[in-house]
Amino acid sequence: MMNLKNIFVPMGALFLVLLLAGCSASKDVANKDVKDGFYPGTVKVGHLVALDMAPMFVAKEAGYFQDEGIDLETVFFSNPGDNNTALAGGSIQFSINPFTLPYLGVNSGVPMEIISSAGGLGVIQVVIQSDYEVTRMEELAQWVKNNPEQKLKVGALRGDTLDMILYKSFKEVGLTYDDFEMIWFNDLLAMVQSFKSKDLAILSHIKPYTTDLEVNYNAKALTDNAEVWGKATPNTTVAILHDFGIQYPETVKAYLRAVHKGFEMVVNNPDQAIALLKDKNYYAVSDDVLLEAFKSQKDVVLKPDVDGMMMAINDMVDQGYIEKPSSDIVNMSFLDAIGSK
Repeated sequence: MMNLKNIFVPMGALFLVLLLAGCSASKDVANKDVKDGFYPGTVKVGHLVALDMAPMFVAKEAGYFQDEGIDLETVFFSNPGDNNTALAGGSIQFSINPFTLPYLGVNSGVPMEIISSAGGLGVIQVVIQSDYEVTRMEELAQWVKNNPEQKLKVGALRGDTLDMILYKSFKEVGLTYDDFEMIWFNDLLAMVQSFKSKDLAILSHIKPYTTDLEVNYNAKALTDNAEVWGKATPNTTVAILHDFGIQYPETVKAYLRAVHKGFEMVVNNPDQAIALLKDKNYYAVSDDVLLEAFKSQKDVVLKPDVDGMMMAINDMVDQGYIEKPSSDIVNMSFLDAIGSK
């Protein structure tokens, strides 16, 4: 069985230490003063840079969290492993991370649970340089067959949704990682730069960065997570520690209400959402590219497709990343309580 620290090097031995810290953090949560189920202090949310973080960013800039009585602080992480570590250790209260990460945490003994999708559909894309004149996975399989002496360089994050979408989409057309030169990164933005400089032929990544690659670098999209796992299967989900949800259910519900409002603005009024984020440095793309990515979002859906997620989780088991989950870590009770779909 592959050890978690071999999947995310930045987590390393620190994560093993924080497994114990996570248990300690749960006790600390239980000892805080609870006022009607609200967390008494600044709520910290760990996040990356994907399009499906936009509802949270928009909600923050629109004052929706403030309206819900939440003093929100966003904490940026350049890779999912560090984000997961922070949640395990209790230094953040919510983590927006690829949905595979909470399963990795639970597999290592940390009591994480998924409470919602972050807010985005079809966010993960597999893109290829236009030089290869390939536009579909089936065409890629034929190209590989016709060029056995060439191994295309493919960039992804190991153990992440960016890994799992490649694994399944390759498998469906008769390809494996052995057919390529796999380049495993631990920094999301470094991956994009490698594709821009043509050090990579294929990149598994996320909107709005893949949108930028298509608009400004003539990249071609081969597939996305909606096609591979189903429309409502997320890229990232919102995770908390189990005890936090028990002690502070009102904060969890208030957080989700604010995010739902932010998601509604992204879908129904993308220009206003762009105006709120302007000059805030959330994304390293132009406003025009971000608007194009926002316009790809057609529905407000926060309940994740668990069946679609389990396709990826089962592939993680097949690859030896984790043991088969013994329990369902998805808790939709908070979304049900606020009436969100």
